[in-house]
Amino acid sequence: MTSISTLSKKFAIRIKFERVKRKLSQEKLAGLAGIGRTTLTQIEAQTSSPTLDVVEKIAKALEVEPYELLIFNNLEI
Repeated sequence: MTSISTLSKKFAIRIKFERVKRKLSQEKLAGLAGIGRTTLTQIEAQTSSPTLDVVEKIAKALEVEPYELLIFNNLEI
């Protein structure tokens, strides 16, 4: 199993937080972002690190700027 960085772990937690806050399923968010549900599942499960292109797509789907997904105030990992 490949280890991912702390940054990727925090990003995964932030994505899931934002998705749940908006009451979106993984399938719905993946569709809005134009990425595979499996890709989103792997990111949220902290088994895969997203590319910058994927970060941008997820941010657009969540209607936030990409940098906002990298603000981790008080996130526990």
